[in-house]
Amino acid sequence: MTEANLSGVLDDIRAGRSVVLIDDKASGEGVVCHAAEKVTPEAINFMATYARGLVCLALSEERFRQLGIQLLSCDPSAPGRPDFGVSIEAREGVTTGISAADRARTILTAAADAAGPGDIVMPGHVFPVLAREGGLLVRMRIPEAAADLSRLAGLKPAAAYCAVLREDGSLAGPAELYALAQAHGLRSVHLSEILAFRLSSELLVSRHSEAEFESGFGGVFSAIVYRNPVDGHRHMALVKGDLRGEEPPLVRVHSQCLTGDVLGSERCDCGDQLRLALVKIGEAGRGAVVYLHQEGRGIGLGNKIKAYALQDRGLDTVEANIELGFQDDLRDYALAAQILRDLGTRRVRLMTNNPRKIAGLVEYGIEVVERIPLEAPPRPRNLAYLRTKKEKLGHLLSGLRRS
Repeated sequence: MTEANLSGVLDDIRAGRSVVLIDDKASGEGVVCHAAEKVTPEAINFMATYARGLVCLALSEERFRQLGIQLLSCDPSAPGRPDFGVSIEAREGVTTGISAADRARTILTAAADAAGPGDIVMPGHVFPVLAREGGLLVRMRIPEAAADLSRLAGLKPAAAYCAVLREDGSLAGPAELYALAQAHGLRSVHLSEILAFRLSSELLVSRHSEAEFESGFGGVFSAIVYRNPVDGHRHMALVKGDLRGEEPPLVRVHSQCLTGDVLGSERCDCGDQLRLALVKIGEAGRGAVVYLHQEGRGIGLGNKIKAYALQDRGLDTVEANIELGFQDDLRDYALAAQILRDLGTRRVRLMTNNPRKIAGLVEYGIEVVERIPLEAPPRPRNLAYLRTKKEKLGHLLSGLRRS
């Protein structure tokens, strides 16, 4: 697949034609996708006839608020599932609501600039799904990709889509998706193609402030604080030297840990890893620590302290997160990839023991040319924590003997 393919896909979206959108995950889920403001009864009938799944409407958070659509409660242990809103129907111009013409009318009504709560009724026969601000740069899912396609085509960030099923009702795989596209003259595009284009053409983060900063670990760094419109948090990069050039710099992507980084908690190895990374970058004379506002593997400081209380009762760090209703690790590395791009590099030598972090950066266009282990000597109080990271989270730790 090439950028020329994506250009053709965007031309089709712009012209009011459907395309096949394919997830890159192992399951290879695919949908027939159509810009919301270009939807026709024929397009909806095609989805119902040949895709066979649920006809959904990807909408931005702003449009959800504008239309007064409430989100349905989600299962926090399954963050990959769509964020559905209450189903909708156009208030006027429909009959039973289920026909292709009625559903097209509902979608066009929801996509109209001046639409508000008075233009729809709930429940209905069209299923809105939240597409997060930032699209694929913050979440690699079909709703975000569908909205991204419409926006990149110069249209509103809203798209109708329908999952493709086999005749027996099971989820279609890549082979069936390509066959469907070929049989009906539709272009196909992968989420990774859209993401690669966005990463090469857009920058989501911007620099808020910067100054020289002298650390007791590694010497003088440039401290650069970043803002972004996605999560509202400030993230920071501590940079030594110029990261641009052919030689990939030494990089640590570190999620904030107030208790370990600042207060010296011995429950974890976060503070030890941060200090060790700064020292290694200082010795190398070139590199960066990207410091992300993702406390407690993404669950936040308050929930992290709740997790501590559960750990005191005998649960390990993974069990505590799950007991609180979270996944074992909610962190995302889209903004880290954006920061690295702003710093002038897409190729890094990454200091980490966490394979998920490598996969997360690669997913967002950063090439990890080398993994540098970052193992601090274990402490008596964090041995169980380290064993849990190794056994349940897959961290690459070479040994867990007491120092």
